[in-house]
Amino acid sequence: MALITKAIRGTQDVLPSESAAWQYIERTALSVARDYGFREIRTLVFEHTELFTRSVGETTDVVQKEMYTFDDKGGRSITLRPEGTAGAMRLLLEHGLHNEVLPVKVAYVTSCYRYEKPQAGRLREFHQFGVESYGAGSPLADAEVIALADATLRALSVTGVTLRLNSIGCPTCRAEYHKALTAYFEGKKDELCGTCQDRLGRNPMRILDCKSPVCSAIAADAPVITDYLCDDCVAHFEKVQAYLTAAEIPFELDPHIVRGLDYYTRTVFEFVSDALGAQAVLCGGGRYDGLCEEMGGPHLPALGFAMGLERLLMVLKAQNAALPEEPRCEVYFASMGEAAAQKCFMLAKGLREGGVTAECDTVGRGLKAQMKYADKLGALYTVVVGDNELESGTAKLKDMQTGETTEIALDDSLYTTLYNKSLDRQLAGVADLLREGLEA
Repeated sequence: MALITKAIRGTQDVLPSESAAWQYIERTALSVARDYGFREIRTLVFEHTELFTRSVGETTDVVQKEMYTFDDKGGRSITLRPEGTAGAMRLLLEHGLHNEVLPVKVAYVTSCYRYEKPQAGRLREFHQFGVESYGAGSPLADAEVIALADATLRALSVTGVTLRLNSIGCPTCRAEYHKALTAYFEGKKDELCGTCQDRLGRNPMRILDCKSPVCSAIAADAPVITDYLCDDCVAHFEKVQAYLTAAEIPFELDPHIVRGLDYYTRTVFEFVSDALGAQAVLCGGGRYDGLCEEMGGPHLPALGFAMGLERLLMVLKAQNAALPEEPRCEVYFASMGEAAAQKCFMLAKGLREGGVTAECDTVGRGLKAQMKYADKLGALYTVVVGDNELESGTAKLKDMQTGETTEIALDDSLYTTLYNKSLDRQLAGVADLLREGLEA
């Protein structure tokens, strides 16, 4: 029995006490995306395996080591999505969104699956906020997507983040770079790990992304892609930097960023936190202008990013950010007797329909036990209803924080009174947030 009551290694549940923070992050991210004109999509949990081997790249760690792949009952090879971009591009092509007015801009919150060694900030089931922009080849589109990532982090009050920027060129200039990399690593082939020795003959750029300390040390002195960019890629990259500078989005150039997936071209970027140690990348993305053609579609310039929600939550907690807590019960109705229980149920139902969190007894507790339960819930107000209250049509509304009691009618005016109290607290909460923002 122990096996079936324990989560699979590398996965984690979200408890009621944590869900409010998750909802806040997801809601904020999608709201910022909406402000930038990105519409929400929801892609499939599993796809045909070939979708990922062709798009992500057969030489990547994701495809070679990390995908959850299996044959279904029809003998088809199926893979749980290891990332969001390939599935989003499949959705675009299958449903003809690329035939709409361009650019087509989409956003999503999704789960992904990779068989990796579990550690802090790296799970086998993890979640991402991502965006994809299709049909815009201008450097301004690169700057817009980067600005969206920056705006999302700022909306969540994440601090201590650095934007690192690079260009990995187009297929034309990368061909020359591959020659230079191959020549460099050939002289050190015997020192490379077995995986990188295989990569050397297939895609030497993947060696730059190896996590082995030995390979990383060797790669640190390798030629850099920015020395091999063609004139068009240089001009594109310079304009991206100019737009970011004009938008007052600070960045650092990092010629060692290549990203871990083969579909990237030209601009690549990462937002790196100073709060997570080794697992420092909060957000990564870039341009992938050849992906649509690789998947059988027309030429369609595209770019996007993915932001890890687990890591984002870790950073917010590490920075003691003010995260929403589990919603509190606003009104608890304590009843004595069957008639009172029925009345309390109807009163609670009316409040719930108006957006006020209300509770009443459903397990047959005595009055004393109900009041203890209301206290555990953190109820802001309690109303006790018994035969006397039913006869008089009134009851005492008790403020559980101050102890103050107010007589309240057990009719429709109760709803108005409690709605107003709830609204007053919400407005006070908004005022507190605004005040905190101004002080910050």
